[in-house]
Amino acid sequence: MKDLLLITPPFTQLNTPYPATAYIKGFLNTKNISSYQMDLGIEVILGLFSKEGIKEVFRTSINLQNISENAQRIFTLRDEYIKTIDQVILFLQNRNPTLARQICSMNFLPEASRFNHLDDMEFAFGNMGLQDKAKHLATLYLEDLSDFIIENIDSDFGFSRYAERLGKSANSFDELYSRLKGQATFIDQITLEILQKKLELIQPKLVCFSIPFPGNLYSAFKCAQFIKKNYSHIKIAMGGGFPNTELREVNDPRVFEFFDFITLDDGELPIELLYESLESHPETELEYKRTFLLENQTVTYKNNSKKKDYKQSETGTPDYIDLPLEKYISVIEVANPMHSLWSDGRWNKLTMAHGCYWGKCTFCDISLDYIKIYEPISAKILVDRMEELIKTTGETGFHFVDEAAPPALMREVALEILRRKLVVTWWTNIRFEKSFTQDLCFLLKLSGCVAVSGGLEVASDRLLKLIDKGVSVEQVAKVTRNFTESGIMVHAYLMYGYPTQTIQETVDSLEMVRQMFEMGIIQSGFWHQFALTAHSPIGISPEEFGISPLKQRIEFANNDIEFTDQTGIDHSQFSYGLKKSIFNFMHGINFDIPLQNWFDFKIPRTTIHPDYIHDCLLEEEDFIFKGNSKVIFLEKNVIAENYIKTKKQNSWPYTRISFHLKTNIVKIDLEQEKAEWLIKILGENGLETSKKLSLQQLKAQFEEYFEDFELFWFSKPIQQLKDNGIILSL
Repeated sequence: MKDLLLITPPFTQLNTPYPATAYIKGFLNTKNISSYQMDLGIEVILGLFSKEGIKEVFRTSINLQNISENAQRIFTLRDEYIKTIDQVILFLQNRNPTLARQICSMNFLPEASRFNHLDDMEFAFGNMGLQDKAKHLATLYLEDLSDFIIENIDSDFGFSRYAERLGKSANSFDELYSRLKGQATFIDQITLEILQKKLELIQPKLVCFSIPFPGNLYSAFKCAQFIKKNYSHIKIAMGGGFPNTELREVNDPRVFEFFDFITLDDGELPIELLYESLESHPETELEYKRTFLLENQTVTYKNNSKKKDYKQSETGTPDYIDLPLEKYISVIEVANPMHSLWSDGRWNKLTMAHGCYWGKCTFCDISLDYIKIYEPISAKILVDRMEELIKTTGETGFHFVDEAAPPALMREVALEILRRKLVVTWWTNIRFEKSFTQDLCFLLKLSGCVAVSGGLEVASDRLLKLIDKGVSVEQVAKVTRNFTESGIMVHAYLMYGYPTQTIQETVDSLEMVRQMFEMGIIQSGFWHQFALTAHSPIGISPEEFGISPLKQRIEFANNDIEFTDQTGIDHSQFSYGLKKSIFNFMHGINFDIPLQNWFDFKIPRTTIHPDYIHDCLLEEEDFIFKGNSKVIFLEKNVIAENYIKTKKQNSWPYTRISFHLKTNIVKIDLEQEKAEWLIKILGENGLETSKKLSLQQLKAQFEEYFEDFELFWFSKPIQQLKDNGIILSL
């Protein structure tokens, strides 16, 4: 029995829990408020894709005369699906790895239409390992079953969303309300059966639904409807990404037939106050924080609490207890290396900083608190939380889910990880800004960073200025080069159809992206068409960007807005060609074919010079002395051998210093006195020292004994140490 039940409704990810309930549970722990969390999505998936679940799918009345040939084939092979499903799920949970050999034999899994393109698999995946190949084949097998379910059982089904259309741009509640009054679907029945068992076990006073996406909305309402009907004493709240962005203007009282409360923005304090309201004396004046509720049959927004929101340092460590971590499913759907990070393997999710430190991009919802209020956390607290999560989950992989991770904080986190000798793997979202030097990228790699994603967006300097992105194409090229050369994968978010964007600019953007892939400085990317949102600077002042929004009356959701662009261009016509081209570029092919070949309509020739990105990366050695930069010495264990160097009957005492790195040995020769000074400096200023020398301080120490520090600092031996990451300047 717990006070609160925290639920993520179907569906989000198969491979890892969406972190919102874990964040809230971690906070509630600090307040000694008892809670239980569940990922209803993964539990429904495991119920559906089981021997009994698939049997039930095939028991459903189906007219074989009215279904597709593909569905007929799957139905005919139903015994094979029923026989294999449990073992395949165990394999995708990494609990039955030996099944990979049978799967790869190509005579174990039943195959329907998803397997039709297997001839392309070697092209798409290369000589992938046995386990990964088997995961991909098992994923195709599940997608075949999913196709059958969508065609014959429930057209709204999807592995990472359910009835998403009902939640997208639903200005009116009418369609969703009508659907909720209808019969429960096949998926609903599984969902509600699991929910009922959990409610009987936990007996909560308050159920809190975290709804991150439109594809979670319908199921959340269906579950709330079930609770209201069968457990009317339980209060129900909704929060999360969807209400934060879409329900800020909700005024339809019918919504509150299902939910008692809708909370906005950071959920910690609003939920604490809701809990206190349940425990309070009837005559107590109740306090709320950013909460919608129904008063006198009118939707009312309450924000009467004087309590301030909690600092990030006060919210506690996310707590994944209660979630079936060993039962999440790792899949490999497409040959996009960044997508494989999202869908394959389990990641502990943390946030380096609340909000975005840049907060200016004109297409972004920067007026909302989750982006507007920037608050970083200290590196020490963050790495403390990482260690705590490693102990409680057994997982050493971390996905930092920042809007844009701050470079300075990333540096301190990396140093703290190295200082504690932790072995972790992590990735995050960034802005491609000039702070990401070669030295910083190398440090991040050493600490376990394997990938970053960031917005190249329209890949046009004019439009990047209009977006107020704060970067140029040249700068992005240099930063992505720094990450790539350090061994960190780079994924670029790409955009087309931005207001005032011309056809010529779309073609030129594609050429920029082509050159970046050809130069090998980005490894993954995805194009998406610009969408106008209500809370972005463009949505707030559309006339400044040459667009006319098609306004509708808002009674329920308000985020995506349809609009007309003064250019009159149908940008959607570029979708297929842009996505097809990037698929080829990601596999290192077809860089030489004309851009026209990607499209079935006439486009202009690009105006971008064919060596534009190449020339951006041509630069002289940087011999600029930056006195305020911090000097990091990553190696202090050296072997020193003294010897006498002779030349033309002259001799000098020299020292050969050897650094044994993980993959190579670096040797430099210095005059003996300078070598002894350097070895002393290395010993006194290792990673374990919290205070870092500035380059100016290092110069002062050097010049107590020698002359001309700059000549020493930019000499070939010291440059060799810098090139190998033994000395970093940050």
